[in-house]
Parts: sequence; structure tokens; C-alpha cells
Amino acid sequence: MKHRWHSGALRHLAARNRGRTIGLYGGSFNPAHSGHLHVATEALKRLKLDEIWFLVSPGNPLKSDDGMAPFEARLKSLETLITGRPKMIASDVEQKLGTRYTVDSVEALQYELPGTRFIWLMGADNLGTFNQWHRWQDIAKSLPIAVFDRTGYDPNGFASDLARRFAKFRTAPAHFDGTQIPSWTFVTIPRHPASATEIRNHQGESWFTDKKREDT
Repeated sequence: MKHRWHSGALRHLAARNRGRTIGLYGGSFNPAHSGHLHVATEALKRLKLDEIWFLVSPGNPLKSDDGMAPFEARLKSLETLITGRPKMIASDVEQKLGTRYTVDSVEALQYELPGTRFIWLMGADNLGTFNQWHRWQDIAKSLPIAVFDRTGYDPNGFASDLARRFAKFRTAPAHFDGTQIPSWTFVTIPRHPASATEIRNHQGESWFTDKKREDT
């Protein structure tokens, strides 16, 4: 059977993660910042996850390469951010798999780690544009999704294709346990002001040099 990823790339993770629930937090992380850490901390607390894997995208199909830092710099920004937090993992899994789209990454992880339960985590800013993701409905049908409130979120996101087409599968956070597919929840948390765009606008490329970051 031919796969859309490098089969066998994650075999070493299968046994260790059997029976566990992992939150998948994907993004460019250009750069990773305290707002990402805030969402991850709340997700661990509220969803009873065993770990969160930050999936650093080798290249986001919906974002221009202009202003995009090298993959290694973005991964490093995450590793620095989550230092001392053993339940948070900065992962290069998408690079190892050779996947470009979230749907392929999810399919690969579920195939390669069949004994592991995955939950997709994302900020509320993605709710309104989720229908632009490649095969977005297949993603929503493949694993539970937890959407976290964040600064800059447009309340019209509840009129988005995801919210409307999967309205009957929306679950209150208190009852969201990640066992039902499809299912999604909107988690209201204290908003955090950090923004990767603002960091880049303010610091340019200096954030991935040896200069001190100014967002924490």
C-alpha cells in the first residue's frame, strides 16, 4: 500500500504512546511565543492530555514563504519556549513524515500509532478559515478538535463552515473527552495578547538570531 508519507518513520513512537491521549498543536511557529504556551498549558489542564506535540510545519500551504524563518529556527524557538515542561514536545514529525497538509499528517500519525488517541488543538483565529485547509472535512471526521479562544478572534467564526456543518457535533468543554469522532468544542480561556505577526513586525529577523526575544 502506497502512503502519502514516509511509512515507518514513527515506528519507534508506537509502543511508548500506546493507550495515551496526545494533543496535536500544529503551526508555523514563526516564532513560537508565550501565547502558544498559554494555549498548551490550558489544554493540558482542561483536556487531561498525556502530552502535547507541537507540530512545526516545514511549510504552511496557506502562508507565504516571505518572512518565514528556517525550519530549524522555528523548531528551536519552540524548544526554548517549553524548556522544563516535560509534557510539551517540540516535534519535527511532519518533516520526518514528509507531509505538507494537516490531513496527511493526521492520517499518518493514526496509521503509524494505532494505539494512540489524538486531539487536534487550534486557536480560535483558525475557526473562520478552517474551510481553506486541504480536505478540511476529512480532518474534522478523523479526530476531535478543541478550539481555544484567543485575542483577535472574530465571533463570526461561529458562522464558519466548520461550525455550521458540524454544529450537531459540538460538545461543551466539560463533556469533551476526545472519544467521540467527529466532535469539537470551543474552550473559553483568558485571552493572551502575544502575536507572532507583531513579534516579526517589531523585531524583523532578529528574533531568530542571538538577540534577546522581547515577547516574554
